[in-house]
Amino acid sequence: MALPMPSPRTLLLALAIPAMVSAQTTPLVVANFGGANGKAQEVAFLKPFAAVSNGAAQGVEYDGDLGAVRKMVQARKVTWDVVEVESSELTTGCKEGLFEPFDKAQVKTATMLMPGSVQPCGVGAFVWSTVLAYNSDKLKAAPTGWADFWDVKKFPGKRGMRKGARYNLEFALMADGVHRRDIYATLATEAGVQRALNKLQQLKPYIVWWESGSQPPKALASGEWAMSTAYNGRISAAVADGASGLAIAWNDAIYDLDYWAIVKGSTKVDLARAFVNFATSDPAQLAFSREITYGPTNYNAILAYDTGRKRVPDNTHLIDLSMAPSDLPSAPGNLRRALAFSPSYWVTSGAQIEKKLTELLNK
Repeated sequence: MALPMPSPRTLLLALAIPAMVSAQTTPLVVANFGGANGKAQEVAFLKPFAAVSNGAAQGVEYDGDLGAVRKMVQARKVTWDVVEVESSELTTGCKEGLFEPFDKAQVKTATMLMPGSVQPCGVGAFVWSTVLAYNSDKLKAAPTGWADFWDVKKFPGKRGMRKGARYNLEFALMADGVHRRDIYATLATEAGVQRALNKLQQLKPYIVWWESGSQPPKALASGEWAMSTAYNGRISAAVADGASGLAIAWNDAIYDLDYWAIVKGSTKVDLARAFVNFATSDPAQLAFSREITYGPTNYNAILAYDTGRKRVPDNTHLIDLSMAPSDLPSAPGNLRRALAFSPSYWVTSGAQIEKKLTELLNK
């Protein structure tokens, strides 16, 4: 059941939006990744926040590359206030001094957020997963994991994969029999990296590299690809828009958090912090996941979204969430069979591995 939306006055007081907001002459600019994600943010975050803050909040689309943020900060001409960033970019940007620092005391929802949500320079906006997606109308049987993704005899056809090494090396190792708990320990060795690259090499003739999250749903729906790695929210959005047969195999998905970060040099830091508090509140998080199935970082919103939960026998005050069906990546039943992405590994080793993958694919 949906949580009731507090009145604008209640939210305004709870979030302590600064008094100077009423005099705001330019909008708070929030840079996001656009597409279905951007549309969901407009509905759940931007318009409601503007309504309670007496000022406009404007979304702008970017591709997630820190180059634009870096250029603004270095030139001291900051036009974006809040940016949505992936975990690796948050780590990199924080080290470079591109973002304002965050303290837990400044995050009013901190105690209700998933572990890892509050970082030195950012706060978890939502959870998303890279999953194995397929069209059940086009396949004779349903794939259940990454070994099936590599099985071109049983499942003939092209495979879509996000361009680059990140995520794909992890998937390759899981397809080769490495348990998800051992993935990053294996990738920490030269032999492990080579094992993953060799596995990718096996699939090379069947791979179509994609760069935009909108590509997998379209190619799967048309039957152009047999399977693809994909953002879970893009698949769900396509289904909601009428795409037939699209489905997800959740086993061994890789989940990660996108974060809100405040650009260093923003003239609206207090308002930006108020926006982050608003966007991580129960009602806003739930509203966002109702628009697109990326998972809340706020536990109350996760509980409100999920349905079909069972009481634990003889412990009626508890709720068993371990296997409750859900299309949210942050639902416990999906988290427990997924791999948590390691931004620290890819920030440290990513450039070297990307070079090795490029050399391998160009042979």
